[in-house]
Amino acid sequence: MAIKAVVFDVGETLTSDTRYWTDWANWLGVPSHTMSALVGSVLTQGLDNAEAIRIVKPGCNVPAEWEARRAAGHDERLDETDLYPDVRVALQQLKDSGLWVGVAGNQNVRAAECLRQLMLPVDGIAVSAEWGVSKPNPAFFDHIIAWTGYQPGEIVYVGDHPANDIVPARAAGLRTAHLRRGPIGLTTASPLADWTVDSLSELADGLTKPV
Repeated sequence: MAIKAVVFDVGETLTSDTRYWTDWANWLGVPSHTMSALVGSVLTQGLDNAEAIRIVKPGCNVPAEWEARRAAGHDERLDETDLYPDVRVALQQLKDSGLWVGVAGNQNVRAAECLRQLMLPVDGIAVSAEWGVSKPNPAFFDHIIAWTGYQPGEIVYVGDHPANDIVPARAAGLRTAHLRRGPIGLTTASPLADWTVDSLSELADGLTKPV
């Protein structure tokens, strides 16, 4: 079955999480390298990365802490400097080849607003907060199928996180590409993926080369 659509995860796929966790470190009053180390620790244990915040601030209600940050003028931020260098060129290459290109990840509404302001060369951007369901819930991938309008086997989902991205996308019938980027992408193999790549440029070349 021919590939007709490519949909991308966000964090550590299109954008670096450096700013995100530096902002949390500043808010919680710890050095950024401490926050990064804690995030790496909880991720290697298979825990939600929000657990790193609770380690610094035991008992923290993370959604409530987000509201406190917003009220203080420290909402989530994303701009061009957060994009990995290969993002725009790879997305444009896929678009130019005639593929439908989308972005769908576990983000809040503010992150979606920031992503749309970047004017990426994509056909659509959606986030879990808008759909009311997050990865790895199978319903998230049902949304992707309905959103793109293509059959599952015609869609490639691209992400760095095997448990959140590759395994559930494959279970939903999508093709999958594991990007070896970020702490999870680099340390966790995904043998179930149809493609394993070290960059989005490598993926774009693989999906657009003449058969």
